[in-house]
Amino acid sequence: MVQTDQFVVGADLEGLPVGQALRLANRHGLIAGATGTGKTVTLQRLIETFSDAGVAVFAADVKGDLCGLGAAGAPQGKVAERIASMPWLNHQPMAYPVTLWDVHGKSGHPLRTTLSEMGPLLLGALLELTDSQQAALYSAFKVADREGLLLLDLKDLKALLAHLKNHPEVLGEDSALFTATSSQALLRKLAGLEQQGAEALFGEPALELEDILHPDRDGRGRIHLLDASRLVHEAPKVYATFLLWLLAELFEQLPERGDADKPLLALFFDEAHLLFADTPKALQERLEQVVRLIRSKGVGVYFVTQSPGDLPDDVLAQLGLRIQHGLRAFTAKEQKSLRAVADGFRPNPAIDTLKVLTELGIGEALVGTLEAKGTPAMVQRVAVAPPQSRIGPLSESERAALIQQSALRGRYDKPIDRESAYELLTARAEQAAQQAESNNPSSASKSEVGGGMAGAAGELLGGLASQVMKTAMRQAANQIGRQLVRGLLGSLMGGKRR
Repeated sequence: MVQTDQFVVGADLEGLPVGQALRLANRHGLIAGATGTGKTVTLQRLIETFSDAGVAVFAADVKGDLCGLGAAGAPQGKVAERIASMPWLNHQPMAYPVTLWDVHGKSGHPLRTTLSEMGPLLLGALLELTDSQQAALYSAFKVADREGLLLLDLKDLKALLAHLKNHPEVLGEDSALFTATSSQALLRKLAGLEQQGAEALFGEPALELEDILHPDRDGRGRIHLLDASRLVHEAPKVYATFLLWLLAELFEQLPERGDADKPLLALFFDEAHLLFADTPKALQERLEQVVRLIRSKGVGVYFVTQSPGDLPDDVLAQLGLRIQHGLRAFTAKEQKSLRAVADGFRPNPAIDTLKVLTELGIGEALVGTLEAKGTPAMVQRVAVAPPQSRIGPLSESERAALIQQSALRGRYDKPIDRESAYELLTARAEQAAQQAESNNPSSASKSEVGGGMAGAAGELLGGLASQVMKTAMRQAANQIGRQLVRGLLGSLMGGKRR
């Protein structure tokens, strides 16, 4: 596979290639345009270019079309004509190394994380909590952190919430933050999350970043596609929260790389407006910080959306590559937005940027790249180069074959339910019931004792004496093999999973 130090987007009006140095690809980017203008094909082209250069890719496939990357293209018609107009392109139809993922595990490997790793800030945004509910959630995570209670899935968190409701003394100085009302509200929110099918996102085995970064056997970067064709419509908050978690996780775990000849990973976030819609101010500020700093870790983030206005100004200001497909402007508001888009490019005397924005055909775009020194180049009108893989989705049988052939087959497919908060608290309740029986052998009949045991176990959260509780926590910590620490986004981040 021939590798260069450039990635090419397409050809300018004179038929010459337009691209950008790979070493600047960690400066992030934007692919924007109205529906039907060719954003998906452009996205496919960029993903291929990164893969050819040995850069790993993670992308959200919201339409189900990107999986065509796993099959060789068969160019014909206008696509073949576009290829013929670019003799320097060296177009060779081929399939790319693709790994398919799906939160529900139906159209790809199951994709999971744990509640401990997601943390209270992102989880609170997902649940759309009020300030008081968010404070209660923080206090619950603080107890879990302090007492070595792993929160892997939703039943772990529900067990912890019930425990804290019945035993507020465990909260210590945070007891005022955790009320019966807030506890019930959190449980209702979790029930709503379950109704969306979101419980499938939480659990183990959780996604290992090493599996995303590992290259293919031929040296090309592997392309990891999250099938979000249903998720983005049925549970958009779950979709957005997972992508934000992935971004934060990469920032937490990857070392500083400094200047490099190419990125380590390229992330493509389609329907990018969902990442910032109704996002709490504190979370948005931290996300903007992560986007600004993660490029030093060798990660390039590329947002795909209809209009640049869908992204916060502080994020837009950090984007290097800008690919703007056609926009429509029928109302005064749309015309104002159109002018703002045009003003976002460095002017080119040979192009009326504002006029061209409404004239661009399918597969054409205004492109702003970065020059060698990292400064914006003048905007150019570009015919986007066609991808070498299939334009369009795989069939069900092709998708199934790709999953069967995956190097990760069997690694994530079977869920694991190891000892965590739910199991530890259940065992603690049973021990409390047994201790109560042994301490009062003659004060109750067998039926009364049995009823007491059932009641204690049913509560799930019966408390032990202080020393017994500390001993159980130490044992749990030893079994876990690590101490939870707090991450950038207020999450409870563990060390490397085993």
